[in-house]
Amino acid sequence: HRKAIGCKWIFKIKENPDGTVNKYKARLVAKGFLQKPGFDFTETFSPVIKPVTVRIILTLAVTYKWAVQQIDINNAFLNGILQEEVYMTQPTGFEVSDKSLVCKLHKSLYGLKQAPRAWYDKLTQTLLQMGFVKSKCDPSLLVHHQQGACTYVLIYVDDILITGSAPHLIKDLIDKLNVKFALKQLGEVDYFLGIQVHHKPSGSLLLHQSKYINDLLNKTKMENCKPIGSPMVNSCRLSKFGTDSMQDPSLYRSTVGALQYATITRPDIAYSVNKVCQFMAHPLESHWKAVKRILRYLKGTVHYGLLLQPSSSSPPFSLRAYSDADWATDQDDRRSTSGSCIFFGQNLVSWGSKKQQLVARSSTEAEYRSMANTTAELLWIQSLLQELQVPFHTPTLLCDNISAVSLAHNPILHSRTKHIELDIHFVREKVLSKHLHVLHVPASDQLADPLTKPLSPSNYATIRVKLKVFPCFETP
Repeated sequence: HRKAIGCKWIFKIKENPDGTVNKYKARLVAKGFLQKPGFDFTETFSPVIKPVTVRIILTLAVTYKWAVQQIDINNAFLNGILQEEVYMTQPTGFEVSDKSLVCKLHKSLYGLKQAPRAWYDKLTQTLLQMGFVKSKCDPSLLVHHQQGACTYVLIYVDDILITGSAPHLIKDLIDKLNVKFALKQLGEVDYFLGIQVHHKPSGSLLLHQSKYINDLLNKTKMENCKPIGSPMVNSCRLSKFGTDSMQDPSLYRSTVGALQYATITRPDIAYSVNKVCQFMAHPLESHWKAVKRILRYLKGTVHYGLLLQPSSSSPPFSLRAYSDADWATDQDDRRSTSGSCIFFGQNLVSWGSKKQQLVARSSTEAEYRSMANTTAELLWIQSLLQELQVPFHTPTLLCDNISAVSLAHNPILHSRTKHIELDIHFVREKVLSKHLHVLHVPASDQLADPLTKPLSPSNYATIRVKLKVFPCFETP
């Protein structure tokens, strides 16, 4: 016995990047929250492209001077084929005289739990029939190699980027997709997932989120705030214990969640955003004060973004990773903070700032854990580049802790290191098989340092340059 789920109309005003009205949109959505698992739907997971993959493909595009085309599928989810039997009540304004009748859905509808998955399956099946192959490292990247020419398709739900070495093959692919689905050709990429893509005369791309950040400042009523030189006070030591509970914790959570998305083009705020994310459960006024400081910093650097430059030398490309850790800095549980950044050629493609899962008993242990995590990310990038048939040099991992570097080369295992043996063997295996070079770097040249601790405003201009964050309207 099945129950029909409800539906309703959603009205929305779509805006352009500059805030002007693009169009007024009406869409019929199903009330998917009434669906029962295993009955109306089974699988709902739908993969989306990883930001690292996008940065790597864009680096290849600027280096080889490929055009990056963007297409948007109209009403994408309506193309998905439903595997399950789903019934829905009649939509308002389109009822027939017999009110007891319901609609049986053959294709998916916005609002259904399985709609994103059904659409992803439909689109990838179409591309696989055209000879594309799904990447094993990132299933939202589809690759096509034909007579020495390659075409890459990046899928983020209904937003699609297409690039490759042969413009006629890209045009041919877009024409074929246009036959299957109604699509909008948006031309050369300039606004993708809330990220603005600024094309510089030098051929570089600058990815920034000015509109997104301005909207966030307006939402938090910080649009007229006074800018400040760094996102966090360098003496800042936040704790989860305190009596000054925040009046509106949902404002804290939504603002911090929005700031997380801003880190896609802003590695310079990665550490401070990671820090304020640790207090979502019970935010205090002191935590909110730290969030407001990040917003003040963004106010002064709203037009800054991540620069992707063409590789200066011919392939093979270089892969350089910096790994750092700040030992036992957490006031409450004495866990360490790991930071890492990975450069593909001269472009920063991956970075992270994360509190470690376990308490480290020495600074060497904290650094080594961070090295192991960075190595894992490097291996994933290596696998992706091998799949894309992109030549690269053996990756180099740079760390400023001499003991951690020597442990990678000489596994002197004793009582003080045996509890981190797994990490030691994991990194050492790569070093022995010549798949990784681990080198020492002086602390002054450690580029992952801003991802592990707050630094003073006087250093921040230099930090931004090191992390490839530049303003939109002047060449670095």
